[in-house]
Amino acid sequence: YKVRIEDVSVWYGPKKAIKNVSLNVRDKSVTAFIGPSGCGKTTLLRCLNRMHELTPGARAEGKVIIDGINIYDKSIDPVIIRRRVGMVFQKPNPFPTMSIHDNVAAGLKLNGVRDKKLIRDVVEQSLVSAALWEEVKNDLDKPGMGLSGGQQQRLCLARALAMQPEILLMDEPTSALDPIASSKIEELVQ
Repeated sequence: YKVRIEDVSVWYGPKKAIKNVSLNVRDKSVTAFIGPSGCGKTTLLRCLNRMHELTPGARAEGKVIIDGINIYDKSIDPVIIRRRVGMVFQKPNPFPTMSIHDNVAAGLKLNGVRDKKLIRDVVEQSLVSAALWEEVKNDLDKPGMGLSGGQQQRLCLARALAMQPEILLMDEPTSALDPIASSKIEELVQ
């Protein structure tokens, strides 16, 4: 298995949000969590890349094992995990002051990539993979916030893909989108 979740429980302060969840996920597969609002789907997703730790008062117990390594081991840097496990959130969150190009390139630059040709190639390939290239290829210097909601969500997907994550978490990425934008993202997952 690529991911093994073993007896994971999560608290926000004194409130237990999820209790003893265990699950195995195969490599190169699509897995969906289905349940009512408030049942812990987002919380569990955020545990898979240690994002929940950014919430004050949040803590987790149990193991999340990726490729045989418990990501909660004290020796593991959460920043390294977040590079390996990308995430696209429910609502699009482009960086408001950045162009379309710079939104996609942000992670590369933050991680020290300086080769302009490499960055340009990765930005193009990521936008192609997110089914956005044809719509924005002549407007890469325009603000990402100027795109429609569906385009912004695909821009955020391209930003995640640019880092070439081993695992991509998607938290209801089509919930706020129209049917056409939703179908484009669903096709990409396939």
